[in-house]
Amino acid sequence: MKIVNWLLIFVGICGLISVRVVEGALFYDPFLSFFKEANPSISFPDFEWIPLVLHHILRWSLNVLFSLIIIQFLFKNKMWTAQAALLMLIFFVITFAVYLYCIYTQFEIGYVFSFYMRRFVIQPLVLLLIVPLFYYRMKINHNDE
Repeated sequence: MKIVNWLLIFVGICGLISVRVVEGALFYDPFLSFFKEANPSISFPDFEWIPLVLHHILRWSLNVLFSLIIIQFLFKNKMWTAQAALLMLIFFVITFAVYLYCIYTQFEIGYVFSFYMRRFVIQPLVLLLIVPLFYYRMKINHNDE
């Protein structure tokens, strides 16, 4: 049974990596090449709002799915997995709103700030915070017993 858990954690990690690997082909994101150039003097790209928003939501959904697989089979606690999903949703809603505002103002708020807001939207960075948090929580729960 332990091998199956580690295999599913590996599947989750591979899923996160695959989302990143195929990002250019799978998702509509005209800002991908804009930010890859790492040159704020490049002109602001033309884009369509609806496909941009829908594809960001799709990418976030895939990242959350694979992240929740990792969390569930790492900690084997459905309540924690649900809490992780809620934390990821809250984080996404806040960062996505800020990122969309950055796009709306054509990154007037700052190129670097906008770059990192985009990172928080499209990458599963919250997973890097949740796993140590839940691991610490697990250790505290075991010490209390």
